[in-house]
Amino acid sequence: MRRKGVNYAKYGYIFCLPFVLVFLLFSLYPILYTAVIGFTDLKGLGRTDFRFLENPFQNFQMILSNGSFQESLGNTAILWIANFIPQILLALLLTAWFTSHRRKVKGQGAFKVLFYMPNIITAATIAILFNSLFGYPMGPVNSLLQGLGLTDTPIYFAVQRWTARGIVSFIQFWMWYGYTMIVLVSGVLGINPEIFSAAEIDGASGIKTFLYITLPNLRTILLYTLITSLIGGLQMFDIPKLFLMGGPDGATLTTSVFIYNQAFSGSYLYNRAAAASMIMFVVISALSGLLFYLMRDKYAVKEKKAENARRKLEKRAAKEAGRKNL
Repeated sequence: MRRKGVNYAKYGYIFCLPFVLVFLLFSLYPILYTAVIGFTDLKGLGRTDFRFLENPFQNFQMILSNGSFQESLGNTAILWIANFIPQILLALLLTAWFTSHRRKVKGQGAFKVLFYMPNIITAATIAILFNSLFGYPMGPVNSLLQGLGLTDTPIYFAVQRWTARGIVSFIQFWMWYGYTMIVLVSGVLGINPEIFSAAEIDGASGIKTFLYITLPNLRTILLYTLITSLIGGLQMFDIPKLFLMGGPDGATLTTSVFIYNQAFSGSYLYNRAAAASMIMFVVISALSGLLFYLMRDKYAVKEKKAENARRKLEKRAAKEAGRKNL
């Protein structure tokens, strides 16, 4: 029970304070510095001096017209969509299974740990694991395919564009579906259980309960999942870099790998890497804003508009009444 006179909001601010301080000390300056050097000529290992370009948007124009950057944008979108769609579908299916009031699955804790475990394994370990699994000419996957008679010769997965993309997408899906499931399960546990009891009494089936009660009440959690997955997907770096180094033929070259290559290989083009980073910041912000708009609660928006209209009418009525009194 909430005690009168106690402001619980201050505890939220207190818990957020460590993150805010760490962000201000270690993250804000690099972000601002990156934004600035995108308009400069800074490049070269060990160099600290720079000057602003006569055309401040020169680096941005060069990045946007760069064929590799355009390809990396397309690759990033393909890899994110290919891993997120099955990820969210499986996570929703497992969420419905674990939170079903009819089934009451036993040993949920063990299942959740097993499903979440891939998320805590380091990317380097996973890259080595899948390199071994899809090895050529000898590897478990090739041995299995040959044993089942599906192929006569071993397949070199790492040199084919779509098989390489499929493997990277599967790795991302495998690593993150458990995390998404945990977030969704926590969202379902926050829904008032009386709603589910009422639906069960009214004879609603499990599917209808999930579609018409669970999903609408998960709107905020689903939005959070979409936004965080979008940001993580557009910043995809470790698996494409460690597993295939962006290959074959640039098929798994993501924007983050492109930015890394610009900044830390060849001529150390920090200015162009910073410009590419700012472009991705704008892209992520725009897509996040679009998701917020599409996932908004239309009924809440209508109610807010109706409330604002009512207040305006009350103000007008008060003004007219004041004039009449004068």
